[in-house]
Amino acid sequence: MRKLADIERERAQPQDDEDAQPALPPGAKNYITPAGYARLKNEVQGLLDKERPQLVKVIAWAASNGDRSENADYIYGKRRLREIDRRIRFLNKRLEIAEVIDPARAGVEQVFFGATVTYCDSKGVERTISIVGQDEVDPPRGRISWISPVARALTKARAGDVVTLRTPAGIEELEIIALRYVALPA
Repeated sequence: MRKLADIERERAQPQDDEDAQPALPPGAKNYITPAGYARLKNEVQGLLDKERPQLVKVIAWAASNGDRSENADYIYGKRRLREIDRRIRFLNKRLEIAEVIDPARAGVEQVFFGATVTYCDSKGVERTISIVGQDEVDPPRGRISWISPVARALTKARAGDVVTLRTPAGIEELEIIALRYVALPA
């Protein structure tokens, strides 16, 4: 019969796909707004300065208690430490390839990255969305990825234009009511 520690060790092995980054089109850049970049930087700093050191203390304390094979504080602490380290690596990779674009400086009349667009669908439902980077997507706040189908359908359109969006349910037409470029809060 296998020991709990052996089972935990197998489960805790890092998975390559956990470090996988959200897919970008081949050759595409990882666009991000200044607020999104700051949020990622703050998360890395919080993990490095606060959460990781506290966890290391708990693991050291648990290790000093003797037998580590049945020591839950030690086993789960080590697992959480690996998760934190994996997240730090992931965030650092994303920050390295990020290209920061400030939507408040765009000042163009067409829809591009960083635009906040109000549109009306064929059912008469009005929506306002902001086109942001993949690391900033937040549907409840109306933030969609610049490579999403809706954002790609809206790209290069102007206020008053009607664009076609292909969905699994069929083709839908979206009328752009308003377009603006503003700094997005974090």
